Amino acid sequence: MRREEVAMLAGLSADYYQRLEQGRNVRPSDAVLDSLADALELDEIERRHMLMLARATRQPAPPVHRRPERVPQSTARLLTHLGVPAVVLGRHLDVLAWNDLAAELLGDPAAYPPERRNFLTALFDEDGSRLRCADWETTALDYIGMLRAAVAADPDHPRAVAVVGELSIRSPEFRRLWARHDVRESVHGAKVIHHPRVGDIALEWDAYPLPGNPGPVMVVFTPQPGAADDQLRLLASLAGLDATPAPPARPGPAQTC
Repeated sequence: MRREEVAMLAGLSADYYQRLEQGRNVRPSDAVLDSLADALELDEIERRHMLMLARATRQPAPPVHRRPERVPQSTARLLTHLGVPAVVLGRHLDVLAWNDLAAELLGDPAAYPPERRNFLTALFDEDGSRLRCADWETTALDYIGMLRAAVAADPDHPRAVAVVGELSIRSPEFRRLWARHDVRESVHGAKVIHHPRVGDIALEWDAYPLPGNPGPVMVVFTPQPGAADDQLRLLASLAGLDATPAPPARPGPAQTC
């Protein structure tokens, strides 16, 4: 739509909307932002993201109390008893813990130094990790959208600055996708992973917030009905693991797609 059309649908003057679009000394109310969100047909996640960014310009941000992201011992024990691949992700997509079946599925984390133990940076590495994704760009957009949501909540967080800065320097693909300004708050999805030993595995994943510890989530991969369940059992067998229960959890991240 043209600027004038958006302004008309939102009940705004074209001049006001132009100044708002250009960030020229305009502090819109929540009511104005809601009208604009309706005009642009934003979904609930995009609407919340826009309101959060706008409110940050109207009032000083409260002090941010950052605490290290930790995996409770109870969660670490839970990982050892799951018969499916599972990881714990921090808010900036750093992998904080995983079980051995996840490592077999997604790649060996021991090959990565600590600063690269991150789902998103692994995805843009020029190695085999990206080859495991059946739909690489869709996965990249999901992860970038989740990172953007975390950045909006705390734009000066050192880890956010490090991840975005590194990928912006070394990856033209990341710069292109980051410039879309997509935002995600994904808690469920599906993907197909190309595995060199057992072929394409169709999986669903769900993210579960850790109790009493805002930020990290446990992501559990379950096979979709059909051949995927047998493939996952075969993968565990080839690796000398028992798929039920799953093998012990280890601290650190996994390669990903």
